[in-house]
Amino acid sequence: MNTWHRPAGTATASGFTVAVTPDGDVWEHAGLHVADLGAGESRTVRTGDSEWLVLPLSGRWRVECRSELVLLSGRDDPFAGPTDYAYVPCGSTMTITTTTGGRVALPHATTEEPLPFRRVGVEWVTTRLIGTGHTSRQQRRVGTPEVLQARSLIVLEELTPGGNWSAWPPHRHDRQRDDQESAVEEICYVELRRQHGAPEGDGGFAFHHVHGTPDRPINVAATVRTGDVVLVPYGWHGPAMTPPGYDMYSLHVIAGAGPRHQVLMTEQPEHAWVTSALASQPGDPRLPFPETR
Repeated sequence: MNTWHRPAGTATASGFTVAVTPDGDVWEHAGLHVADLGAGESRTVRTGDSEWLVLPLSGRWRVECRSELVLLSGRDDPFAGPTDYAYVPCGSTMTITTTTGGRVALPHATTEEPLPFRRVGVEWVTTRLIGTGHTSRQQRRVGTPEVLQARSLIVLEELTPGGNWSAWPPHRHDRQRDDQESAVEEICYVELRRQHGAPEGDGGFAFHHVHGTPDRPINVAATVRTGDVVLVPYGWHGPAMTPPGYDMYSLHVIAGAGPRHQVLMTEQPEHAWVTSALASQPGDPRLPFPETR
């Protein structure tokens, strides 16, 4: 197994279908757990030295922490629209329960300073369309600095229609350069679905690519399916491609030890011309995806 590509079922822990945790060695800051629970089931998590989000991928959820309770309306699936979520500070214990059955993502990032436990309403999540032509996709700023008060954690959702390319041109964010680039790790969790009207069957597959530099080689050329995780420790990230007929949902968990809560990136110079060359193309008419929460 490639160290940086974790196919579904290979990065698990007791009670979690995905469990990626900072180890203080080659992976230091960003983490992600995912759980699939039936109606009425719970999980209890000690947050340790990390701040966490409770982000419903499907279903309704309750989150208890420090004798406080928040209720999350959730959504039917990640393509149905944005969702409310909970912020849980480091040094605490939370219990999550689904009232309907569903799937929940728990992004987390190392920090030393606890902030208040709270619910973040869906109205705070901002959505924008990025790219043009076959690079068109839809981005939800779930846990970005303008939406979420956090110390290290940044969370984005991205929806890429079948046949389109995301993360193109490739970019990097592994050097701390003020106002130019942030040194951050990134986790990408993937779910795929057949487009509306397609016959029944599996969710298909997509492709993710990460490549390094002469001084820091890395090569991830991964075929990804629902439930897979790709880790980006450094190097150029992109493209991520989904074939015609299959839409891709990507959850991006980003964190680092930089002095500011932000992510800045640099496009790969050899391919940066593509951005201006495609600028005159229209956006994909399939976007934005209709919200059916």
